[in-house]
Amino acid sequence: MITNEEQARTFILGLSDNETIEKLELLAAALREENERQNLVSRGSLDGVWVRHFADSAQLIPHVPRETKGAWFDLGSGAGFPGLVLALLRPEEPTVLVESRKRRIGWLQAMISKLELANCEIEGKRLELVDTRKAAVISARAFAPLPKLLDLSARFSTGRTYWVLPKGRSAAQEVEELPRKLRKMFHVEHSKTDGEAGVVVGKGKVGA
Repeated sequence: MITNEEQARTFILGLSDNETIEKLELLAAALREENERQNLVSRGSLDGVWVRHFADSAQLIPHVPRETKGAWFDLGSGAGFPGLVLALLRPEEPTVLVESRKRRIGWLQAMISKLELANCEIEGKRLELVDTRKAAVISARAFAPLPKLLDLSARFSTGRTYWVLPKGRSAAQEVEELPRKLRKMFHVEHSKTDGEAGVVVGKGKVGA
């Protein structure tokens, strides 16, 4: 379990390098400043930003094989978690942030520029309006209940698509309530940042 900021930094450093850590410092400072203008994250979580937002995002990386190539779709990116962190940790692969709220889009655009994320792009519209393209990985944090999430994102999936979906304390229940065919595709991994939370992990194409 990652329980403090030092552990979170060490965990992320094991997945990246010092330059990435420096960029995350910039992101943390910008997040605190912007949070005074718009409610990007809960104010209380800013005191533990490395655990609550950075490590919580970075923990998705080990669930995807290192050799996986292609776009990582992050649905409902909001403040940029996990999307911005994933883009920093996978600089050689594209990351697509799907976000429809205008002020959030402005924030994400500013951070992509500030962090020099040439591999990161924004689809600034509702997911239903995004042109179909194939995703190597799909993630979503607090986007929608699992059945709706899978229904909306099915057309982006292929037989080789990985799913890594932080679902908090409802993870096991949400998987259990899926239709049998879908239920067999997914399992729950324990969160590294919350002992009572889970990450829904799976691989494959959803839908016909």
